[in-house]
Amino acid sequence: MIESTDLRLTKMPLKNGAGHMPALGFGTLIPNPAVTKTATRDALDAGFRHFDCAERYGNERQVGEALQTGLAANGIARENIFVTTKLWNSNHRPERVEPAFEASLDRLRLNYLDLYLIHTPFAFQPGDEQDPRDQNGNILYDRGVTLLETWGAMENLLDSGRCRAIGLSDISLNDLLPIYESARIKPAVVQVEAHPYLPETELLEFCRQRNIVFLAFAPLGHGMKPGPLEDPAVSAIAARVGKTPAQVLLAWAVQRGTALLTTPRTAARARENFDISALPEDAFNEINRIQTRQRFNEVVKTGSPGFIPRG
Repeated sequence: MIESTDLRLTKMPLKNGAGHMPALGFGTLIPNPAVTKTATRDALDAGFRHFDCAERYGNERQVGEALQTGLAANGIARENIFVTTKLWNSNHRPERVEPAFEASLDRLRLNYLDLYLIHTPFAFQPGDEQDPRDQNGNILYDRGVTLLETWGAMENLLDSGRCRAIGLSDISLNDLLPIYESARIKPAVVQVEAHPYLPETELLEFCRQRNIVFLAFAPLGHGMKPGPLEDPAVSAIAARVGKTPAQVLLAWAVQRGTALLTTPRTAARARENFDISALPEDAFNEINRIQTRQRFNEVVKTGSPGFIPRG
């Protein structure tokens, strides 16, 4: 349990001297391009310095524009923010990895990335169609490439200096193990859904023992109802400590040693989500004792995110 009273300043050290990741991250999975821009600027203004993007979200260009104007307006140097994006499933073939990386860099208007993740362990049919399906609506997978081959191409990106760290997303411990054991360069970050209803304790312990940053997405349960935000224990703690349920859940995530991503879409919500402080030990342990178990995003089973509109 992290004891720091100012959780907002918590940073996670990355492997191989690749710097530090701010624990509080802003996720950019926002379908509306205009809202993407305003929300990214609002998050920067609220204090967020960690921005998580993806080729699949279709809005890297808007995020890049918002960061360019926001950094200039606030006098923030590029080195003082942490930017991640992700390789999509249709680009798993090794020869497609570097072009996909360079295209993302171009859209984000950046000279380098702090972190590049394999978005899911599932390879889709290669091509420009991000969601390839047959006439029956079934995903067209690519059986001609292994995850280890894709990982090898990811490792090569580090040699150029334009990518500081690499990792994996939406992966189970069983799928992570062979990659970790075989990799020339070990994953620096693993990003998965995690919250009190899906604590991923075994994976978190694996990462902790190997100095891999565990990055939790959906720490508020994707806003699904019923979900952790409505949990009676979380609500009672929020009333007791004078914070909102969201602030309680985000504090718990950082105190247990994970980084996190949240996607506030308004300036007020961005300020709320950034304004967290340490929970008393009894409150922290009370959340740990929650017994409800539920996964909200099935992407880890198919490679197809449940919260991205098709087309």
